[in-house]
Amino acid sequence: MDMDTVLPVVWFGVIGFGILMYVLLDGFVLGIGVLAVFAESDDQLDISMNTAAPIWDGNETWLVLGGVALFSAFPLAYSVLLSALYLPVLAMLLALIFRGVAFEFRFKAIRWKRFWGVCFAAGSLVTAFAQGTILGAVVEGMPLQEGRYAGGVFGWFSPFSMLTGTAVVFGYGLLGSTWLILKTEGRTQEIAYALTRPLVGVTIAFMGLVSTWLPFLDSDIMARWFEGTNFLWLSPIPLLAVANAVALWVAVLRKAEVAPFVLALSFFGLGFVGLVIGMWPNLIPPNLDIWQASSPASSQGFVLVGLAILLPVILGYTWWSYTVFRGKVTADVGYH
Repeated sequence: MDMDTVLPVVWFGVIGFGILMYVLLDGFVLGIGVLAVFAESDDQLDISMNTAAPIWDGNETWLVLGGVALFSAFPLAYSVLLSALYLPVLAMLLALIFRGVAFEFRFKAIRWKRFWGVCFAAGSLVTAFAQGTILGAVVEGMPLQEGRYAGGVFGWFSPFSMLTGTAVVFGYGLLGSTWLILKTEGRTQEIAYALTRPLVGVTIAFMGLVSTWLPFLDSDIMARWFEGTNFLWLSPIPLLAVANAVALWVAVLRKAEVAPFVLALSFFGLGFVGLVIGMWPNLIPPNLDIWQASSPASSQGFVLVGLAILLPVILGYTWWSYTVFRGKVTADVGYH
């Protein structure tokens, strides 16, 4: 078996898995921040933030894993992405830091508590929009010349990237509201239900719009989905997404507690699979695939040994933390 062929595929899967885990786990924390402005009181926002307080730092481990894996396995793609997406990546990192500071300071503040609550919301909103913009820019493609990014400073700015940026904001809001349904009671849960109903509709609409636009971005993507019998083989993915959307809507109307969050996660997962299928085997569309961007097989194999040790630790810690903090959160008791 040729390691030069196999290892890039393995690392592509590792990076994809890390990104998906980050989106699913830190997405609902960002969603809590996006929805912070709808809290009726400081106590309600306290409860909302307390649902994520014990676990949110661990969620960001997946973002670090994805970045380190990209740098180690695909250094050319790493350099291209940073040079092309310098501004949105910088905005995302600054917003993540700002959000973290606001998260911690708000619990200590007395007179400035409302101010730090607004900062937490603003940091979450900017982070979500920046991540969506980065996603849209990568999917849309980046022009390369002699292996270097050939676009300008604002080459990432386009109607499609603005669409995906907005879509991710609403999608994270949906993850946040369904998480609050799962983790809270009383008035806080009622507000979460009220927010979830329109968020389901808006998120489904954005998912449909992005999915419709995607094949028209590049002829290779169009061919991947619609050439020959490809759509017949790939049709289970959009059909599952439609069924998932219907089930999510019904679960919210029935005021289920667990199902909305699980179905929101699976809806994001199906959308992610659809994007990966459209891009494969390109790491940076339209013409930089995983084999062209990969580091030597010896380097990828060396780092893979470390990953084999580290990944089970991260998965184990994640499972343990969510198991320990699995109950509801109330104002007087916290987790119980």
